[in-house]
Order: sequence, then structure tokens, then C-alpha cells
Amino acid sequence: MKSDVKPDVCVVGLGYIGLPTAAVVARAGCKVHGLDVTQSVVDTINRGEIHIEEVDLDGLVQGVVARGLLHASVEIAPADVFVIAVPTPFDKDHAPDISYVLAAGEAVAGVLKTGDTVILESTSPVGTTEKLRDLIAARRPDLKCPGLTSETPDISIAYCPERVLPGKILEELTNNDRSIGGITPRCARKALAFYKRFVRGTCVTTDARSAEMTKLVENAYRDVNIAFANELSMVADRMGLDVWEVIRLANRHPRVNILTPGPGVGGHCIAVDPWFIVHGAPEETPLIRTARGVNDGKIHHVVARAEALIDAHPQARVACLGLAFKANIDDFRESPARAVAARLAHKYGARIRLVEPFAGTLPREFDGTGAELIDIDTALESCDVLIVLVDHDQFKAVPLAERAAKAVYDTRGIWLDQPRAAGTVPGQKDLKLAS
Repeated sequence: MKSDVKPDVCVVGLGYIGLPTAAVVARAGCKVHGLDVTQSVVDTINRGEIHIEEVDLDGLVQGVVARGLLHASVEIAPADVFVIAVPTPFDKDHAPDISYVLAAGEAVAGVLKTGDTVILESTSPVGTTEKLRDLIAARRPDLKCPGLTSETPDISIAYCPERVLPGKILEELTNNDRSIGGITPRCARKALAFYKRFVRGTCVTTDARSAEMTKLVENAYRDVNIAFANELSMVADRMGLDVWEVIRLANRHPRVNILTPGPGVGGHCIAVDPWFIVHGAPEETPLIRTARGVNDGKIHHVVARAEALIDAHPQARVACLGLAFKANIDDFRESPARAVAARLAHKYGARIRLVEPFAGTLPREFDGTGAELIDIDTALESCDVLIVLVDHDQFKAVPLAERAAKAVYDTRGIWLDQPRAAGTVPGQKDLKLAS
């Protein structure tokens, strides 16, 4: 791939990472073929529209589609660079499932030619890139694969995980540093040349296994730190303390930076990736495993507290505010807010109202519960109990005057001005005393 010739690129998987990546690469002037298994997703993109919520993505996709730089299909097409961005979930025993990666490899193998570069971006357990290489080698014995030949390989294979925050994906795809791990140093250099076309951040080359572990470590580190905050919040509840005040004061220490607690941990990264490390080294990861247990356990703690508040006001309607796994996005994957709200809906039925500004319909687990999706204004008018599960900006903007008479359980600490009666736990107020 010559530096003065823009490569044709195929992005496999057009979800929360794949579509923004395809659009950013197309913006850099490369002709991009997007591959997805869902026809409705393909049709939406080819109309210049998007099927996910992400800041500024709609305008970017519309522009690159109109210029003929991005086209989507359910069929693979030849390219010079293949970027695989498909899901890597885990099973009921928390074992990683790389079947989507291998299926993508099968598709790519069928159209590879000498000189091509294959890059895996999906968050994966250590060794996945080598398994992808082995699959390609088995399907295409006519191609010399890196690490399996003493001659110059015909293709390059590398691993380069994304480091992005939902809501800032386009900005961070461009500006964040990237770790690029090649099966061989030559593979890393080939992938580096591709990423430098659209990445302003520093691109650091390494080996594939180190790059895979780096991505897992980044999210496990965050999970452990969030677990401390969530455990602290449960301790504060037991002791009748305001956890937000404790954290605010503790963080005045120059070497302390406690994160913000919530109803758990969600999303496809932090709630999933640590298990990949545990699965790979079960005897050496007691801390990471415990952190996962604390963050998953926080969901049950929040449900119990919410039930106590609801049971104390048996005639009140209840609004659960938020279903997404974090603020201001429409991503509900592994969302603790969604899990809490579903538990409450199944127990209390039609008394539960759901407010989620980034959803047009409720997820299927709410079917048959009688729970309804309403807007924030309707919730404030009709509900006497408010349970804050997501810190959407729309919720933060509700002034004290509109919620002072409500019984509130604020799991996100967005309404620290909310008054509460003596003897109640922080974040709640006795409805009877307010009415």
C-alpha cells in the first residue's frame, strides 16, 4: 500500500464502533465498503441515515454517503484494508465468545489478495488475533501468513482496539492515542500507515498479544476503581452517611480521586472485558473478579433500596429515570439502569413509569408488565416517587421546585440539593412529610 494512494477499506460490522470508524475513514478520503448482517442497518446507512445515537454522526454519514465514499452491504467485497469491528460477548459462565470474530474472518478470507491488511478492532481475549490468523491460513493456503512463514508474508494482520467514549466517539476516534499490535513488526507498520491517515493521536506499535491485553487492562482498571466507589456508597448507606459528601471531601486530598458511584456498571466494555482477563488467568485475578462481583451486586442493592421506598408509599406512581448504561446515549447494553427498572416493573407492574429520552419504545423485557414509557414532564406531573438511574442532561435540568415534593432515590447524585427528612437515607425523602 503506497502512502500516496488511498486504500479501499472494508469495515466488517456497522455498530456503535464500526459505523463511526467507517465514516471517519471515509472522511479521510478512502472509499469504504461497510459490511453488516442486518439488512435494515445496511438500508438505513445507504440512505445517508444512522441507526444509533452519536453526536455529529448523522451529518458525517450523510456527507460521506452522498459523496460516494461509504456504501453498505450484506455481502463482503474486496478491499486493501479490512477492519473487523464485531461484538465479542461472553456466555453464562463469563467465558468469552469470539465466534463473531471468526465468522468475520471467514468472510474476509474469501476475498483476500496479496498485499492486503487485516485489522481486528473488537475487544478480544489475548490470543484472538493469532486465532484469526490461523483461520485465514487454513482457509487460504495460497497466501503466506505472518508468523507462519520464513518468507515475506503475502498479507498483514494486526490488532488495534478503539479507545472511545460514547457521546464523543468521532472526536476520540481521531484524537486519542492508539496501540497497534502486529502479528509481526512488519504487520504493525502496515497497520500504522493506515491509522495515520485519520488518527491525530500518537500511534504506538507493539505485538498483537500486548495490544489485546492493554485494552482489557484499561477497562479492568476502570472497573476496579468504580467498584471501590460503589462499595463505598453501600457502606455509606449502611452508616446513614451521604456518600457524595464523603467523596467530595476525600477528593480534596491531593492523591485521592474517588470516582462517582452509580447503580452498577454497564456497556459492552467495562462490564465485559474484565471477565476476559479472569478467564485467561483465573487463579491470578481475585481482585478483578471481586470488583466484577461488587459492581454486579450494586444492582441488587439499588433494587432493594428502591423497593423499600416504593413500599413506603403504596399508592404512589413511580418514575424510573433512565435506561441507558450512561448519560446522553441510546446504548442499553449491559445497562444496570435497565436491569433495575425491569426488576421493579415486574414486581410493581403498572405503577412503574419509565423515562428514557433516547428510546422510542421499551425493551422487550418490559412486555406484559404494564409499565409505560413517558416523558419527563409527564413523570413530574403524575409520579410521586422518582428513582434516578441515569444522569441524562434532561434530568439534571429539572429544578428543585419541580421535585421538592417528591420522594427521591438518586443513584447518580445529580440532585444533591434535594431536601430529605431526618432519619431517611441520603438520596431519599419521606413523601408524607413533603405532602
